[in-house]
Amino acid sequence: MTPLSLYVHVPFCASRCGYCDFNTYTSAELGPDVSRDTFHRYLIDEIAMARAALGPREVHTVFFGGGTPTLLGPAALAEILAAIEQGFGLAPGAEVTTEANPDSVDPAAFDALLAAGFTRVSLGMQSTAPHVLATLERTHAPGRGVAAAREARAAGFEHVNLDLIYATPGETDDDLRRSVDDALSAGIDHLSAYALVVEDGTPLARRVRRGELPLPDDDVAAHRYELIDDALAGAGLRWYEVSNWSRPGGECQHNLAYWRNADWWGIGPGAHGHLAGHRWWNHKHPATYADALRAGGLPRAGEEHLSAEEAELERVMLGLRMREGLVTGGLDPVAIEALVDRGLVDAGQARAGRLVLTRTGRLLGDEAVRVLTA
Repeated sequence: MTPLSLYVHVPFCASRCGYCDFNTYTSAELGPDVSRDTFHRYLIDEIAMARAALGPREVHTVFFGGGTPTLLGPAALAEILAAIEQGFGLAPGAEVTTEANPDSVDPAAFDALLAAGFTRVSLGMQSTAPHVLATLERTHAPGRGVAAAREARAAGFEHVNLDLIYATPGETDDDLRRSVDDALSAGIDHLSAYALVVEDGTPLARRVRRGELPLPDDDVAAHRYELIDDALAGAGLRWYEVSNWSRPGGECQHNLAYWRNADWWGIGPGAHGHLAGHRWWNHKHPATYADALRAGGLPRAGEEHLSAEEAELERVMLGLRMREGLVTGGLDPVAIEALVDRGLVDAGQARAGRLVLTRTGRLLGDEAVRVLTA
């Protein structure tokens, strides 16, 4: 039986961060027919529909993302997970992750999540520098991310991730070094780090357009990536995907399923699914999503079938992002040699039949993809 992953999108946030363009909503934006207190019932309804559509499929990973899933509370998250287990069944040792903002959880919440069957927590720390958090419009105190990670570890979570954002306007090298050191001090086994992107339509983009903040600098971002990579390697965390580092055994299995083009079903408003080259996405607004479910149908807003060319482009793009690399079979030998000559892929690995990005290659991954797919 082909393994299945489930993504559960919880589109609620207490407030919206200035840089964020995710499909999230505050309470005031939900409309009269949608309540955060009862919304998990719609997610459970979609899980039942997914089970009816798919038939028997054992679930190997579950990821609750958002938004801030923990705003639903541990009891509601436990109900959703129980519906997945009852409907599909969880594979032995299944990975079950929830994202959380540091100020949306406490020791009691971690205890309840662990008891419900969650195995992994991913916390959006972003930085421990007060002025960086202010620029990003994060609401939690500078030390709260580290404190929450320690609470999760104390509750018994073996796998705890902290997210960082780097190259924020006003951030210095020392700010970033301290943030990484602070994260490592919490005993985490996984760290994700993403360069700040100014997305159109966000408050951050408007501030940049008005000249209040400079655009993030690409050269600064590349330098900061190298600082992160050096610090984490020195602490025993190695990269396994361009933006993700872990201790051995701490890799996020759910995200690996995405990067390996496995099958997953997206539950919730705006969530995407993928089964063997067929992709679809749900209605984005919680009210529209709920209306579709109340009408008795799957809440799909659109779908597409990938062509052979599109599927190959995705295979190259995703495979190159991983440390395990991309099998060279079917790729242009001249293009591979060009990547070796430019130092973008490891020469020895290429000769052995696998393309693995060097650190320079990780910084120029889009260029590597263009060379291979030209």
